[in-house]
Amino acid sequence: MSFKPSPVVPPLTRPQLAEARRVRAAELFDQGRSGAEIARMLGVSDESVRRWKRVWEKNGADALRRRPATGRPPKLDDAQVERVRTALEQGAQAHGFEAGLWTLERVGQIVTRVTGVTLSRASVWRLLTGRLGWSLQRPERRAVERDESEIARWIAHEWPRIKKGP
Repeated sequence: MSFKPSPVVPPLTRPQLAEARRVRAAELFDQGRSGAEIARMLGVSDESVRRWKRVWEKNGADALRRRPATGRPPKLDDAQVERVRTALEQGAQAHGFEAGLWTLERVGQIVTRVTGVTLSRASVWRLLTGRLGWSLQRPERRAVERDESEIARWIAHEWPRIKKGP
């Protein structure tokens, strides 16, 4: 198991999608659209639209935005996360690991080395996938003895002979 930066922008999270729907609903309230029409357009229930409209009428469109998460703040601040990103982008071998693959344990060691903060495996996973936007990559399993030229020769000469039959 190894981790690499995701080549594409990660999709919106569920809370981000929900907020986008509520903000769009506020725009549609401003346009004077009916609740049923808004519910159809956004693919939500009429009750959700009625609830959002009550909040919008009482406190405005900003009240429909997400509130900051409650609970314990993250162990790593943004500057520390960027230092970890820089260290990980150097590659595993640059940090003394024999293979060039990142594992949760290895990333955890680098986080501790770079920031002084020890994270659990679950927290390392959330750091990689959530805050850094990396995704799980599994190495292709190939035999060391694999001979590509012999495989190509077999496909070109032997396979047609076998397929035709005697």
